[in-house]
Amino acid sequence: MVKHFFSETDIKSSWDQVVSAFWQRYPNPFSKHVLTEDVIHREVTPENKLITRRLLTKTNRLPRWAEKIFPSNLSRSVFIIEDSIVDPKSKTFTTFTWNINHRRLMVRKMFFGMNSETHAWTRVQREAWISFCGIRDYFFFVMIQEFGLARFKSNQAKAMKGLEYTLANLQGIEGPSRTLKDTAKEATEKAKETALAATEKAKNLATAAAPQKSSHFV
Repeated sequence: MVKHFFSETDIKSSWDQVVSAFWQRYPNPFSKHVLTEDVIHREVTPENKLITRRLLTKTNRLPRWAEKIFPSNLSRSVFIIEDSIVDPKSKTFTTFTWNINHRRLMVRKMFFGMNSETHAWTRVQREAWISFCGIRDYFFFVMIQEFGLARFKSNQAKAMKGLEYTLANLQGIEGPSRTLKDTAKEATEKAKETALAATEKAKNLATAAAPQKSSHFV
């Protein structure tokens, strides 16, 4: 069983500017959950495509019910592999990311391309696939799906804020009158609300499943 998520948006900056900002977006006030980033492979193909593999370390706070499923070390931080391909000829940039420990749990894709109607803008597409064959209990599987999608949406919101922040710095654009601290606080609170809602939904599913053992299998 696989659950798929897709979203699409436009950034009012050129493709070249967005790609440049992508490589320089850490650190920023919206990415405090990103602890480290390292390039472990990079090459330019004969077709002039840039291929990169990076290793990132991120914090990974899990709800209590999830700590019973995953190893204790994963409740603190996780290692993320990010593969990417930049094609300057077609003006496309694609990334795939997954957790090293649970590659089959979630695969995430981001695509940056020129807006077909306004070439001065960049079209961003985000996708995520959640599939977990290691858990045979149907209710736990649903709980993991809901929590995983909520976490993905929360992180993507922060990632977009961080990318916009980096773009503004590179372009020398002054921010709004609100302080950066206020903006970061607002993003953090919204992310907490999303995570809390996912946890509550998971608890409700767990409560509903408690009276009897499920006979469903994935």
